[in-house]
Amino acid sequence: MFILKRVVSVGGIMVPQCTSLPLRNLSAGHCLRSPKRHSPYSLTNSDRYSSLVKSVMSSRVSSQTPETLQAEDEHIYGPVVKAQTPTTRPEVRQPKILHPLLNCEKTLETEEPESGLPVRILFNRGQERTSVPSVSRIIQQTLSPEQIFYLERWKKRMIAELGEDGFKEYSQNLFRQGKLFHSVLEETLTSGTTWKDKHPSETPEYPPEVQGYMESVSHILEDVSAVRAIESTVQHDTLNYLGIVDCVARYRGVLCVIDWKTSEKPKPFLSNTYDNPIQVAAYAGALNSDGNYKYQVDSGLIVVAYKDGSPAHAHQLSSELMLEYWKNWLIRLEEFVEQR
Repeated sequence: MFILKRVVSVGGIMVPQCTSLPLRNLSAGHCLRSPKRHSPYSLTNSDRYSSLVKSVMSSRVSSQTPETLQAEDEHIYGPVVKAQTPTTRPEVRQPKILHPLLNCEKTLETEEPESGLPVRILFNRGQERTSVPSVSRIIQQTLSPEQIFYLERWKKRMIAELGEDGFKEYSQNLFRQGKLFHSVLEETLTSGTTWKDKHPSETPEYPPEVQGYMESVSHILEDVSAVRAIESTVQHDTLNYLGIVDCVARYRGVLCVIDWKTSEKPKPFLSNTYDNPIQVAAYAGALNSDGNYKYQVDSGLIVVAYKDGSPAHAHQLSSELMLEYWKNWLIRLEEFVEQR
C-alpha cells in the first residue's frame, strides 16, 4: 500500500487527509516506462547466421602455404615480373674521346700587360673552310626532341599572333638589331678608352634600335678591360669545327670568352641561357687550339642585354664549369658526326 497525504479546507480550517492507494498503480516502472526500441539486428535470421558461424569455426585450416599459393598463381596467371629498384643513378653520357680544353703548348695567361688593338680574323668561306661546320650549325642540328618541341611551339604561337609575313619581319628585325648591337659594342670596345674613363656627363648617342641595349650593358662594360679579340674567327683543326667569337677580354681581372646576347625576357639564371654555355666552351676550345692566338682561355662570360635598358645579367663561367660544358660540347659534336 501507498499512503497519499493531501490537505483539504473544512470551515476555513486546513485539515490533512490521508488516502491509501495500491502500490501497483504508482509503480516507478509504470511512470518511467518508454516504448522499446527495436534493434536492426533483431530482424536478422539468427538460425541462418549461427549455422554459418559454426561452419566457419569448425572448418579445417588449409594445408596450402604462401609458396604453394604463389606456385598455383604462376601456373594460372604466369610468373610475376618484379621491377628492379634502381640502386644507382642512370649513367651520365661521357664523350668517347675526352679531348683537352686547354693546349699544353700555350700559356694559360700572360703576366705581360696587353696592349694594342684587339685581333680580328675575318671569316673566309673559300677553299678549305667550306666543309668545316660552324658551332652554331652543330648546336642547331643536335637539339634534343624536347628543345625542338618547344621551339616549334613558340614559332607556331608567334605565327598565330603575327601571321607568316609578320613573323618573318619580326625575325629579320631581331637579327638586324643583334647585328647592330654587336657593331656598336665593337666600336665602343676598340675606341681605346675604357667605360670607366668616360666622364659621367658624356652620354654617348647610339642608334635608337640599340640605345636600350647599350644602357643595359653599361655597368658590365665598367668591368671589361684588356680586350684581345673581337668578332674573330677561331678554328679547331683536330675536331674540325670553327666559329666567330664575340669578344675575348678581361672581366673583373679574369680573361674570358665573352658572348653578348639580347633578350626580350629576363634571364637571371644561367639555366635560362639554354645552350649558350656550350657555345662559349666550344669557342674557348677552338681558340686554345688555334695557332693564330698565342694565349688560351679557360673561363667564359655570357651577357644578356635588354632592349628596355634594364640592367643586363652577367653569367660568369668558371674554369670548372667550362670543363663540364666542354664535355657536353664534345658529346654534341659526336652526335653531329654520327648524323653525317
